[in-house]
Amino acid sequence: MATNFNYDINPGRIVFGAGKLNVVADEVRRLGRTRALILSTPFQRADAQKLAEQLGPLAAGVFSEATMHTPVAVTMKAMEVYDALGADCVVPYGGGSTIGLGKAIAYRNDAPQIVVATTYAGSEVTPILGQTENGIKTTVRDSKILPEVVIYDPELTVRLPVAMSVTSGLNAMAHAVEGVYARDRNPVSSLMAVEGVRALRDALRIIVGQPANLPARSDALYGSWLCGSVLGTVGMSLHHKLCHTLGGRFDLPHAETHAIVLPHSAGYNAQAAAEELEPLAKLFDGSIGGGLHDFARSLGAPLALKDLGLEEAQLDEAADLAVKNPYWNPRPIEREEVRSLLQRAWEGSRPY
Repeated sequence: MATNFNYDINPGRIVFGAGKLNVVADEVRRLGRTRALILSTPFQRADAQKLAEQLGPLAAGVFSEATMHTPVAVTMKAMEVYDALGADCVVPYGGGSTIGLGKAIAYRNDAPQIVVATTYAGSEVTPILGQTENGIKTTVRDSKILPEVVIYDPELTVRLPVAMSVTSGLNAMAHAVEGVYARDRNPVSSLMAVEGVRALRDALRIIVGQPANLPARSDALYGSWLCGSVLGTVGMSLHHKLCHTLGGRFDLPHAETHAIVLPHSAGYNAQAAAEELEPLAKLFDGSIGGGLHDFARSLGAPLALKDLGLEEAQLDEAADLAVKNPYWNPRPIEREEVRSLLQRAWEGSRPY
């Protein structure tokens, strides 16, 4: 039964479908812009350069130094390039690192953003920016951060490596899992969360065996859009605090960290939010923590933080940071319980 709730719909234009990369120029013109700065990581520079050539005179240039956790120093460098080239909008081409850079620029100068999403990050549909400075990752929410246009072209994800597809998809799922028990949850975002997780679950099972399966790639993008939309409309809890801590302080890879921590953070809240998590638990054989762990294992996903390079001796510091200024959570945040959670995630053991 629906109870009292608020639901703020984030404005934004979604362009979805195979071949939609070809409409980037149309979207730049639709926003009344004439000089787009294409953003990418070094790995995707060739693709970004190809897009710039496709845009012709609409492209101001390419900045290809986006990196994990959106370091402020990289953002400042990108803004210097933006100003020097006389750009009037940004086109982030890629996953969470590139999308984060575009949002960081827009937060500072309100540049319109036309995102071309090539992973399942989901952050492209949120007004939330996570950025790192001096080893600390902080988040900020602002309407300027939300991209104006997001283009989802499943053809661009066919070449996404299976391992990256899996961790990126689990990262997107984490947004939805936390969304169903958020303090400001609502019936609409909860429906989107369950549908998003279902779509990703089914799609990833196919992608691991058939990476070029276009319908599965399309379903995965659809699921990540829904999960990201949940992240953009409700607050996050313990899981995201843990991942921000591990990523910002110890420079662990973003998607892999989310993938490993998710079963443990969900298991931590399984009893306190049993009713809210029930529809998701049913998708994973009735156990949200253990079920997610088994699902991740079946996909060949990383399961242990130690495999990402985190030292066991660093777990105490991680626990201390994670309970400092904690996000709201349905279960009380207790330091020793969080330390135990991190130990299990470090070892890669199955949640209770």
